[in-house]
Amino acid sequence: MHALVTGGAGFLGSHLVRALLKEGAQVTVWDNLYTGSRKNLNEVAGAIDFHNLDIRITSPENLPVSRFGKFGVIFNLACPASPPHYQKDPIFTWETSVLGMHNILRIADSHGAMVLHASTSEIYGDPLVHPQPESYWGNVNPVGIRSCYDEGKRAAETLAQDYVRFKKADVRLFRIFNTYGEYMYPDDGRVISNFCIAALKDAPVPVYGDGSQTRSFCYASDLIAGILSLQKLPREKYDGPVNLGNPREFTIRELVGVLEKVTGKKLQVKNFPLPEDDPKVRRPVIEKAQRLLNWTPKVDLEEGLQKTLAYFSEEIKNAKSK
Repeated sequence: MHALVTGGAGFLGSHLVRALLKEGAQVTVWDNLYTGSRKNLNEVAGAIDFHNLDIRITSPENLPVSRFGKFGVIFNLACPASPPHYQKDPIFTWETSVLGMHNILRIADSHGAMVLHASTSEIYGDPLVHPQPESYWGNVNPVGIRSCYDEGKRAAETLAQDYVRFKKADVRLFRIFNTYGEYMYPDDGRVISNFCIAALKDAPVPVYGDGSQTRSFCYASDLIAGILSLQKLPREKYDGPVNLGNPREFTIRELVGVLEKVTGKKLQVKNFPLPEDDPKVRRPVIEKAQRLLNWTPKVDLEEGLQKTLAYFSEEIKNAKSK
């Protein structure tokens, strides 16, 4: 199998690249390093065909050719995914989601390749249905500060499904709920990275609003297992987007308590105003993933946090030694 991973030097992309190599795949990576980092792939650099896209994936001209030949499967993870990153250049975010997806679909069509596209729980917006099944259409502000990402991902799903209907393409959508683990960026603005870095530096953990909002946290290895199971699913059994996330739900205040237990520290909290359009609740219904993929997350939050803290601790140590 020859797999292209767009965004393969990013947090989840680097996990996926390693998993594909373990399965014996030939792997090509495209990444413009907008949020990714070459160091995330240092240990596997000799095994992959890496291309730093000086141009953006939104430009169809001069996209690189892999030394491994045509692609058999394309995993499209190319898009900034944390609020500070995708709000930094919202036009680029929307273009990457939609125009980038269109280019990937064109390439897949010419190669005869399957496409697995990383969508997001953000397509549900600030949900009025809880927990969120794939059949829920969402409650999204189309003109808010999060819209570049939320609506971009929704439009990408539309385009993907039209390729399935109109061109008979093999395109599979997975909606990622809050995922964490090694290779996260310390300054990405996600709650897990914010909390872990603060705890390691003995700083107050930043809590937005009163901390009553909920999230469901999926460890990276569990998510990657779900993606690969979706890729192996017989085509005739795929029947639309699949939620991939951990259905165990925590308030942000409860997350502070879990982190205190893991670190053995009493953590101080600093409150900030709740960002615009921040979802109040988030929990996936994963019955479809369980039925189609025989997939259920295995890593509990305490175990995942221990591994993530160890990673961030090493990153901080390495930064100090430079």
